[in-house]
Amino acid sequence: MSEGFLTTHVLDTARGIPAEGLMVTLYRIEAGERIMVARAVTNEDGRTDSPILPVENFVTGQFELVFAAGDYLRRSGQAQGDPLFLDQIPIRFGMNDATSHYHVPLLLSPFGYSTYRGS
Repeated sequence: MSEGFLTTHVLDTARGIPAEGLMVTLYRIEAGERIMVARAVTNEDGRTDSPILPVENFVTGQFELVFAAGDYLRRSGQAQGDPLFLDQIPIRFGMNDATSHYHVPLLLSPFGYSTYRGS
């Protein structure tokens, strides 16, 4: 039985605050194809209200989180020009331990981002 789960959050590093209202979509990658697993919007703390992949649905494999950064940047008044430098931000990663908590945050500004495996 799986005990693992996946969480994410987004921090707006340009403004020094959590990125509220940012759409995040999770895909499982199977045979090179993306299969949508979940979709959530970040709350006032920049996190989804519950794990984007909870214990009861957790499986190991290759996944991709896609962050709708462009929509957020437009709403927050940080968008500059069209097209935006950053719009949809995909982060592809693997999860190989069915008992682990995986946390994949996004640190976002209009012209750059970073991520890491958090805790």
